[in-house]
Amino acid sequence: MEWQQLEYFEVLAKIQHMTKAAEQLSISQPALSRSIARLEDELGVPLFERQGRSISLNRYGEIFLKRVHNIMREYRDGLHEIQELVDPNRGEVSLGFLHTLGTNIVPDLIMHFRKLHQDIHFNLKQNHTHLQLKQLQSGELDLCLIADMEVEKPIQWKELWREELFAIVPIGHPFASRSSITLKELTNETFVLLKKGYALRIQLDSIFKKAHFTPTITFEGDEVATVAGFVAAGLGVSILPDGEEINTKRIAKIHISDLKLERVIGMAWSEGRYLSPATKQFQQFILDYYKKD
Repeated sequence: MEWQQLEYFEVLAKIQHMTKAAEQLSISQPALSRSIARLEDELGVPLFERQGRSISLNRYGEIFLKRVHNIMREYRDGLHEIQELVDPNRGEVSLGFLHTLGTNIVPDLIMHFRKLHQDIHFNLKQNHTHLQLKQLQSGELDLCLIADMEVEKPIQWKELWREELFAIVPIGHPFASRSSITLKELTNETFVLLKKGYALRIQLDSIFKKAHFTPTITFEGDEVATVAGFVAAGLGVSILPDGEEINTKRIAKIHISDLKLERVIGMAWSEGRYLSPATKQFQQFILDYYKKD
């Protein structure tokens, strides 16, 4: 069964006249007759009652027409949806990003982009770096804003910006009034960290290893905001990037002076996978946006 046969059947069922239907379809009447005959052969039942060139649906044809209407509607809706996606001035971008980027960075990016492309919409997913990479590989996401970590082909990653990592302690901690501190001074403290496997935790574990100490960990969280909350409650110290999660009324942020600690954020995509024109425009917008900095 061919798609064209369903289209011909739908038109003929509506017009119920072989010659007029053929004219509307811009094909010859014999070609239309042969197409319908092949369709009936494949189904094993006649679909029309024939009276010369005028025809009418029989009960088999009426049953089949309901299904064909559904099929054709799905096809046309799908075609329309795809056309919108590939329209450079419309369409949708599927973007993943870290939770910590959701308070201001991603909203600001989208706000500035939408000033130029107001008809492009976004499907947004907040998640951790390793989960975003899986969604990128599966095709659930087009682009990701994630921390630097090892990626394997076909995933591509490009650095966008760097942000300093600070020691954070409860506001009543003896170190809270300090403007700077060394990592060595934190070796006797208990820590609150993200769970193993998260990009920031991988980075901190590497830093601790190079500094030749194993931190005592009281709690491992799923989000930076949770880690900051436990620090604020006096349950340990941590090393985090600056952000709105750092409540300065409850937490002190201290520069680490003996090491240059930074979190590197970049954009990832899957090389070779189709990116819609809308997605390509947003990808280039991000690259240009941070190139200015």
